[in-house]
Amino acid sequence: MSTPDATPRPPTAVISRKGVDRVRAGHPWIYRSDVTDFHADPGEVVEVRDSRGALLGRALSSDQSQITLRMLTRDATPVDRDFWRSRLAAAIAVRARLALDATAVRLVHGEADLLPSLIVDRYDDVLVVQTLSQGTDAHRELIVDVLVELLEPRGVLLRNDPKVRTLEGLPQEVVLAYGEVPEQVEVREGPVTYVVDPWHGQKTGLFLDQSENHAAAASYARGRALDAFSYQGGFALRMAPHVDHVLALDASADAVAAITSNATRLGLANVEAREENVFDALREFERADVRFDTIVLDPPAFAKHKGAVPKAMSGYKDINLRALRLLNPGGHLITCTCSAHVDEGMFGGIILSAATDAQIPVVVVEKRMQARDHPVLLSVPETYYLKCFVLRRAH
Repeated sequence: MSTPDATPRPPTAVISRKGVDRVRAGHPWIYRSDVTDFHADPGEVVEVRDSRGALLGRALSSDQSQITLRMLTRDATPVDRDFWRSRLAAAIAVRARLALDATAVRLVHGEADLLPSLIVDRYDDVLVVQTLSQGTDAHRELIVDVLVELLEPRGVLLRNDPKVRTLEGLPQEVVLAYGEVPEQVEVREGPVTYVVDPWHGQKTGLFLDQSENHAAAASYARGRALDAFSYQGGFALRMAPHVDHVLALDASADAVAAITSNATRLGLANVEAREENVFDALREFERADVRFDTIVLDPPAFAKHKGAVPKAMSGYKDINLRALRLLNPGGHLITCTCSAHVDEGMFGGIILSAATDAQIPVVVVEKRMQARDHPVLLSVPETYYLKCFVLRRAH
């Protein structure tokens, strides 16, 4: 007498008490060290259970990353097409309600939109997507299909070249997923237009997270201005109509060419762009007794992992100390860090240390963060990565 086949076991992960506590605290990441049992293929959606078998939700899985699970639900909701459509539509609707004055917008910001490891940016009529884990990569065709259904873009590009994908055992690649995506797309941010290269530009083409800080900086700008680590000149171009002259510095020749091209196209004759190492330039300005009325510091992330924090703090202090010395009394310093491992308190401490060593009285005028299309999920501190202080040198 034959016995019936056993019911196939669904993809499942069992997590430790520490992992359960993270889930209940609202953090979607469960590390490998907190997974006690795991049965799934790479990138599969798994049932997440505690040691007693109680269902905690469903998660994207990885057999390579230290982040083995990324929670998608806190219940038994199936992760099917309807799930992806609902989550994507909700994220897109949030941006529509923001009514941002721009044609370049982040539509999906990973964990903060409850879609961990997924980025979707809109540049006019094209979409640039990043699937940064095995889980989102396994669902990329479905995600693209739903985005096309919801937004009807001209094209969708997968900018899957970030190094973080190697931690998932995934290739670094750039793939046209749908339609047509040209090498140059013109977008607008407030009164400024940029020509963006979605295929090769930094991140997905532009640093969209500073868009509202560009406008804020313009409201403080006057006199002679410096935009350090300028990239495509987001701060310089927005400040230009409000200052006598703005000098934009970047170590990339391509960035300097882009700034110059954008300034010429916009008729901003008072923008000067130079290819220079910012650290060296600040020292030279100090030796030459050069002064500015407005300075922006927007460096790349100096601390990309926790081990890099001490060196990063030294770097941040150095540039802020020198910038304060270059600032005229009454002038403004807009200083930023995009290092998630340097929190707001640490960054404030760095600025205080720089001001103390420089013997310069400094007033905090405003604290800012990433633009509203890059939301912060309160239970995930990693989503609050961009800190921006607007400072005034007191007379």
